[in-house]
Amino acid sequence: MKSLRILLPALLLSAAAFAQDPGDAALLQRAQRLHDRIVSIDTHTDTALELIRDSVDMNRVQASFPRLREGRVDCCFYPIFTEQGPLDEASEQAAFEKAIGQMKAIRAYIEARPREARIALTVKDIERNKKKRHLSLVMGLENAYPIGRDLSRLQDFYDLGTRIITLCHNYDNDICDASRYPEKTWGGLSPFGKELVREMNRLGIIVDCSHASTQTLYDCLELSTAPVICSHSCVYAIKDHPRNLTDDEIRAIAAKGGVIQVTTGRWALSWLPADQVDIGTFCDHVEYIRRLVGVEYVGIGTDFDGGGGMRQLEDASRMKDITVELMRRGWTDRELELFWGGNFLRVMRAVENAKK
Repeated sequence: MKSLRILLPALLLSAAAFAQDPGDAALLQRAQRLHDRIVSIDTHTDTALELIRDSVDMNRVQASFPRLREGRVDCCFYPIFTEQGPLDEASEQAAFEKAIGQMKAIRAYIEARPREARIALTVKDIERNKKKRHLSLVMGLENAYPIGRDLSRLQDFYDLGTRIITLCHNYDNDICDASRYPEKTWGGLSPFGKELVREMNRLGIIVDCSHASTQTLYDCLELSTAPVICSHSCVYAIKDHPRNLTDDEIRAIAAKGGVIQVTTGRWALSWLPADQVDIGTFCDHVEYIRRLVGVEYVGIGTDFDGGGGMRQLEDASRMKDITVELMRRGWTDRELELFWGGNFLRVMRAVENAKK
């Protein structure tokens, strides 16, 4: 035992040196070549609200245009986040007007920089922008609270480019129950929430059940004519956080052709101290879903600028390092292509087809 204790530091040092050996450089080159030809998508950030602040410190923006490009991300979702407020007509009207104004502001920000990025509305837009080496940005809404109980507002958001809506945030709203607290208002989707999901299907807007309660998820899966996703969630079996998905929920999403986009915040990944949570921890969640339901049903939604990020993945510039880690674990190029964007594009295509 004494000799083992003496050898252990040397073994650890040797392992650390191996992690930096020329094999890693070869994996990085392989990852770069892969990202040249595939579409890489991050389905959830809170970056939009950061970029339209009166004063922006770009060094603190995790998913800025330059960092997305450095990390080899081709398409990023920039939803407008709205805090939950009172469920009365005046409050919801104010939230609607504010969210519309913010969405117009981020659209103007993007449109003023056509050499850096383009707004994407469809799968074809994303694929075309990739070929032309433009960064694609997709508009969305995190928390449908600004819609209130007025279905016509959905058309306003759609017309501004909204192609995904996360139905709720941490508290119940007029649409559905959230996951964070045991008290439930509706027992899943509200009657108005069911109308909203049908209208989202009709318009071609992706139904996102991150933050939603289990029954809300099951109601959406039963009602929606298109696949349902979770844009930024993790695995409950690894970290028993109420925002994470149980095995049954993961299986149910996959059975209806949806996808689980694993997020990167320590809050969702692990109970370990922050300095022990890294890309490997994130990949453990990815591989769990792959083993449970198949590689066709997993992707990534970082939640950068909204609580996402960890050691080795502090911002979007490090995204390709996830590819290196998954390659190190034996993932094929085809599996990585599905993870990075193929799975989500399949869902987005199905939502567009359901609309037609």
